[in-house]
Amino acid sequence: MADTGTILELHHISKAFPGVKALDDVHFDLKSGEIHALMGENGAGKSTFIKIITGVHRPDSGDLLLDGKPEDINGPLDAQSRGIAAIYQHVTCFPDLSVAENIFMGHEKVVSAIKRIDWRAMNRRAAELLSQLDANFDCRAVMGTLSVAQQQIVEIAKALSTNARIIIMDEPTAALSNRESEDLYHITEGLKQQGVGVIFISHRFEDMYRLADRVTVFRDGRYIDTWNIDEVDDKRMVTAMVGREILQFFPGRERAPGEEILKVAGLSRMGFFKDVSFSLHKGEILALTGLVGAGRTEVCEALYGIAPYEAGTITLGGNTVRHASPTEAIAGGIGYLPEDRLKQGLVLNWEIAKNITLPALQQFTRRGLLDLEHENATAKELGEKLDIKAVSVHDKASTLSGGNQQKVIVAKLLTRDMKVIILDEPTKGVDVGAKTAIYSIMNDLVAQGYGIIMVSSEMPEVLGMSDRIVVMRDGRVTATFETKDATQETILHAALQDRGEYSGNK
Repeated sequence: MADTGTILELHHISKAFPGVKALDDVHFDLKSGEIHALMGENGAGKSTFIKIITGVHRPDSGDLLLDGKPEDINGPLDAQSRGIAAIYQHVTCFPDLSVAENIFMGHEKVVSAIKRIDWRAMNRRAAELLSQLDANFDCRAVMGTLSVAQQQIVEIAKALSTNARIIIMDEPTAALSNRESEDLYHITEGLKQQGVGVIFISHRFEDMYRLADRVTVFRDGRYIDTWNIDEVDDKRMVTAMVGREILQFFPGRERAPGEEILKVAGLSRMGFFKDVSFSLHKGEILALTGLVGAGRTEVCEALYGIAPYEAGTITLGGNTVRHASPTEAIAGGIGYLPEDRLKQGLVLNWEIAKNITLPALQQFTRRGLLDLEHENATAKELGEKLDIKAVSVHDKASTLSGGNQQKVIVAKLLTRDMKVIILDEPTKGVDVGAKTAIYSIMNDLVAQGYGIIMVSSEMPEVLGMSDRIVVMRDGRVTATFETKDATQETILHAALQDRGEYSGNK
């Protein structure tokens, strides 16, 4: 490992925007060859912090030091020239260009004599960088054909191509499977061994414990504290992040499921899932879990009319249904919160109110014209009911934190008379405070008689929130448990077994 001298320091940094103080007198430092985790709820100031280091924003006050010397970073290109790079959760790339072209975009290798791109040298260097990161794809592959995990490797290779010695990773594991996350951990630890300083931003405690040497917490734009990783535990972190101790992370509720409202029998779609059967009752949370690729989301898409199925039956409220589109599913009483809220759940440049009322526009129209007063009043009522934190329902959805965006999508589902609500990874990418708020909303919904199907990869969430658990593997149901009879070990065992091999099937 390279020397562990301090390479980056920020002292008394403040930054304000109209009506918001994003950072207020924060401190941070990073050593060479260190992985330093930065934790905090949505709205804690982490994004603004990144943008100050990368030159997107200039601080209103405070000092930024590189190698102990005060520096003024004038934009992203200036930051890049000083060895600073950022890798974001949602990779920004040129999908129709090659991997090598993406790696060297903006600093292409050029044959100086004729002022043309040296494709051979560029591809050769790109291949070397990918090999260094143990990548299993070619540098001439088209970027858009790669998985999210592979695209993140390209972003890391791009950072290395600029000789970056400070790399900021912003929620890099949020869209990755457990296996892909492990691969990223391995790569990140390799960067550390090369003397690169890594700022690792995540909501996931497992990322922090697995990788970090130290952890710093921001809350409401303020610096809270910094600890060595062996000095913290979940309780200390939660208290630091939310400003209070959360005594009951999964809120309790009366568990009294009612009559059956949904029955799925022998549902099959070639290449995705086969012979899937389960039932859902009023006032029940049914967890659908399993490893990535188990077919959970595909089954939910079939229920919601997004994708067709070839065999099996769906019975809703005692009637056999076959929804050919989401519109039909909504009319029938099924609502769906998709895993990717940014692409599938929200129109980001629309107002909050417009997003909330979108599935039910007919009930807000009179003689073909939209009743704006009724629409806004309904959106305001639902926004207050779900405690959506915004100045107004006329704010754009893009201005909200991840947890509040999730709440807007839930509010969309409540504008119609639903029987079944499907929540696909409802707390993915949101902070610990927002998670508890979403759990409380789920409890309120089942208390009103809704049936909830919760797709989740988080075992504590599955065990803490559900009444029953359906485990899938390779498109098949391998086990169904009463939650009181399940443990993380039995669920994982079922997720790894072929259908029929696990004695816990019911």
